[in-house]
Amino acid sequence: MKLAIITGGLREPSSTRLLADRLATAVTRELEQHGEQVEASFVELRPLGHLIMDAMLTGFTKDELESAFRTVADADGIIAVTPAFNASFSGLFKSFFDVLPEQTLSDLPVLIGATGGTERHSLVLEHALRPMLTYLHAIVSPRAVYAATSDFGSPTGAALGERITDAAADFSRLLRACGPRVRREPADEDLASMQRLLGDTTGVGPGRPTDPT
Repeated sequence: MKLAIITGGLREPSSTRLLADRLATAVTRELEQHGEQVEASFVELRPLGHLIMDAMLTGFTKDELESAFRTVADADGIIAVTPAFNASFSGLFKSFFDVLPEQTLSDLPVLIGATGGTERHSLVLEHALRPMLTYLHAIVSPRAVYAATSDFGSPTGAALGERITDAAADFSRLLRACGPRVRREPADEDLASMQRLLGDTTGVGPGRPTDPT
């Protein structure tokens, strides 16, 4: 099972990347306990910042950004983690999803997470991040994880570990229920779209016998 971890941290080291690492480790452990083999790949947005902006301004993408798109498209599940700014996700994080090809996230399970200075930003998960990914037709896991600065390196950090474990268990169940993602070639998508527009009146489509005449 392939996981793609999208992390939008703006600094190095990044608490956003730290949360993403912990979520990926917990989800991998849960899946492996149920007999799944896991391949995890990271999409770090900070090095792609200029390419993302160029794609927004010109409509053209370069190889490094195309590679990130392929990593997401090839995944069976996504872990997406953003820093919170002014009660919303970061501009870099949002911009990546703005230039991501349409339908990439359709029917794709996603676990969401966010980091911020204080707990008061935690509603970014439900008021900003979940609605955006639902709009993009992703299947968003019901339990999300928010981590404030105080959650890292303090005696109260154990509570974060529990939230991560619970969210990973939920996401593991979602991934196993959905199963491996059925990947379709762009040509297949174009054909299916055309058939929907035409109402598929020919009766000939993928999986149907051709007209003997």
